[in-house]
Amino acid sequence: MNSTASAGSGKKAAGADSEGSSPIRFALDLSDGVPIYRQVIRQIEHAVLSGRLKEGERLPTIRSLAVELKINPNTIAKAYGELEIRGILTTQVGSGTYISGKLPEAEDDGAERRIRELVGRFIDDMRDLGVGKKDMLALISSYKDD
Repeated sequence: MNSTASAGSGKKAAGADSEGSSPIRFALDLSDGVPIYRQVIRQIEHAVLSGRLKEGERLPTIRSLAVELKINPNTIAKAYGELEIRGILTTQVGSGTYISGKLPEAEDDGAERRIRELVGRFIDDMRDLGVGKKDMLALISSYKDD
């Protein structure tokens, strides 16, 4: 079972509030055996390393992200807390949780597995939409990053 929250798509927006929405799409896989809080941590770290989340950007509140992902707020609090201990996030009481200037350490041994997970999720999503292999390849080759 997958649970997703995203920004800018037809799916639920994670962190959408009066100040806009988060540039990160959270996708949880409840069947892969990795604890949910670890999946959240991994996805935030990946977004920071890839430049999708930049220093000073505000993350969704614990409560709003938990509601969007339909999980316990303590799970998000645990993920945010661990990232704060690592120096990746900083919390300003009454203001929110923000990306700090510190970059997470890249996981060399897990990078290939993460790539396979992302590609697999993409292919599954495309198949669910009725897109065939040839059309997927055409979409990828014509994709332009704005």
